Amino acid sequence: MIRRLRLKFTLLLMGSLFALFTVIVTSMNVINYCAVVNEADQTLELLVRNEGKFPDPGADKGTRPPRNMTPELPYESRYFSVLLDSDGNILRTDTSRISAVDDETAIEYAFSALNSGAERGFAGQYRYMCAEENGGRRIVFLDCGRSLDAFRQFLYTSLIVALAGFVIVSLLFCFFSGRILRPISESYEKQKRFITDAGHEIKTPLTIIQANADILEMEFGENESLQDIRQQTRRLSELTNDLTLLSRMEESENALPLIEFPVSEVISDAAAPFQALARQQGKRFICSIQPMLTLRGNDKAIQRLVLLLLDNALKYTPADGTIALRFAAQSRTLCLSVSNPTGTEITPAELERVFDRFYRTDPSRSSATGGYGIGLSVAKAIVTAHGGKIQADTQTGHDFRITASFPA
Repeated sequence: MIRRLRLKFTLLLMGSLFALFTVIVTSMNVINYCAVVNEADQTLELLVRNEGKFPDPGADKGTRPPRNMTPELPYESRYFSVLLDSDGNILRTDTSRISAVDDETAIEYAFSALNSGAERGFAGQYRYMCAEENGGRRIVFLDCGRSLDAFRQFLYTSLIVALAGFVIVSLLFCFFSGRILRPISESYEKQKRFITDAGHEIKTPLTIIQANADILEMEFGENESLQDIRQQTRRLSELTNDLTLLSRMEESENALPLIEFPVSEVISDAAAPFQALARQQGKRFICSIQPMLTLRGNDKAIQRLVLLLLDNALKYTPADGTIALRFAAQSRTLCLSVSNPTGTEITPAELERVFDRFYRTDPSRSSATGGYGIGLSVAKAIVTAHGGKIQADTQTGHDFRITASFPA
């Protein structure tokens, strides 16, 4: 259990850490990319407003340049433009401010931008913007190669740094997770040892009480007090055995010996006595078991599982109710289900706790039927030990079904 808790805790932290790094890296690169695009669009707007050229700041020193134009911007930028008439014919190209593009290539880029149908966008490494001009249409292209290269370099660097940080932090946490969970592990181990030791210690006085009850019966005869003593002694013995079994099954070193066995026959034999018990209590019992199925597991534990589920169903089924046991192969699993009506309504919150130790949805009723709320916990431990899953559900709130699935 501690190993599973450590694994879940580690996976949860690594998942949270991965999500955090993903958000940080994505946010930084989105902001960086938007800055590249925004800067290019500001320059293109300046060029579009001035017929594909940078405006002359004026010979007069008192004339201020446009807001988005720095003195070095015209010398740092590489751009070209294509002017078309209203019919889409080429009127003029201007490639004087770029050496990597000739007139023919500029025309190809222009038609590519027109075919895209967008007013602005990217054509390769060139950011373009379209605008109406004198009844025609001018498309201005700005070389963003350096900016895009810088963006890609930042993207790769941030990914490598984030990945390295994620790996380092994950390794550190895996190394220290044992120390972090050590107090919980020690507390859990002490609890298991206490239950096991207490179970052994309680068995001796229970045996003595039972023996003394037998002696008193021989001396004074059968009476109500002796019957109560035997009944309570038997209930306490069953509770002690269940707690000890549950504690042992949760220890990985005490794993059940698993062999291939005819599980259909085992379930059928375990369920057979409940036909008569249900009839005596005025209840109906339906049993549907697919024959000739086998399971790799422990036959005694599966038999105990069936007894626990049917005993639980028999206790809480009202008179004239129907208990149904079904076992069949479904896809790659073997499914065992036990369903029964209930006298009280079961809420979703109660369903989540039915496998907790000592939990009972109706404490007063459970006490009357002799339950301690430990049976379903043992059932869950048996299913888990076989590598299966167990769950409880209800359709109307007044019915209860437990389904255990095992790998075929």
